[in-house]
Amino acid sequence: MTIHCLGSINVDHVHRLTAFPQPGETLQDISYSVGLGGKGTNQAIAAHRAGGDVRLIGAVGADGDWARGQLQAFGLDLAQVAGVDAATGHAVIHVDAGGENQIVIHGGANRAIPDAHVEAALAGAQPGDWWLTQNETNATVGSTMRARALGLRTVHVAAPFDAAAATAILPHLDLLAVNEGEAAALAAHLGVAPEALPVPSLLVTRGARGAVWRDGGAECSVPAFAVEAVDTTGAGDTFLGVTLAGLDSGLAVPQALRRAAAAGALCVGRAGAAGSIPTRAEIDAFLENSA
Repeated sequence: MTIHCLGSINVDHVHRLTAFPQPGETLQDISYSVGLGGKGTNQAIAAHRAGGDVRLIGAVGADGDWARGQLQAFGLDLAQVAGVDAATGHAVIHVDAGGENQIVIHGGANRAIPDAHVEAALAGAQPGDWWLTQNETNATVGSTMRARALGLRTVHVAAPFDAAAATAILPHLDLLAVNEGEAAALAAHLGVAPEALPVPSLLVTRGARGAVWRDGGAECSVPAFAVEAVDTTGAGDTFLGVTLAGLDSGLAVPQALRRAAAAGALCVGRAGAAGSIPTRAEIDAFLENSA
């Protein structure tokens, strides 16, 4: 099957720091780099590199030639990446000495994806395909409603978190992916316990404590692999993309999550977002060495 990702495309401006600045403080960085990112892009690349058949639906501005070239270099199909009259999305990322990050994003073209590109993607989809969205683009709720009506399996990553946006899309999902903080915030907004969020399947990532998958009354947990973190940027996106690729290939949930945990461990051991995402062969080698 195919994973259709209605996703953000960002140019990431990464500043490495000894520590995050305090309010009103100006700091000199240690290093600066530019890379490809965006939650949708990261998830699409992770799924593709893990063996999934992926289609990215997105947009860049007139300044987007570099981003297009990077997407092509990662092997993604650009047929449904539109050119629009808005700046290409970008992110300013601070990474501290412990590998933690702070991120500010500008949506730009990611919030102006043409309806025609979304419609073309849906028209080319088949029942059983995946429809993947995040809270960094326009058209998430409407496209997810249509995708589910067409028999696609719908997945939403509720980040950057907004309780109202997550609540609006929740009734149209097969799978919701959140981190622990987002799960707690959404549960509080809805007045339910985090484990009782009203969605058929729920994936909660817990950083260094792994992840848990809840499906009805069943629960499956996977521990994280113990590695030294260099940069956590993109780790959650990598986990989600590899999970979907594993499920799409026919793996059971525990096996898909274990592969995703391995991919996340490899990701945090490298600097950057898209460039830190491992290949299927690297995941295989990591798991073999960890057996």
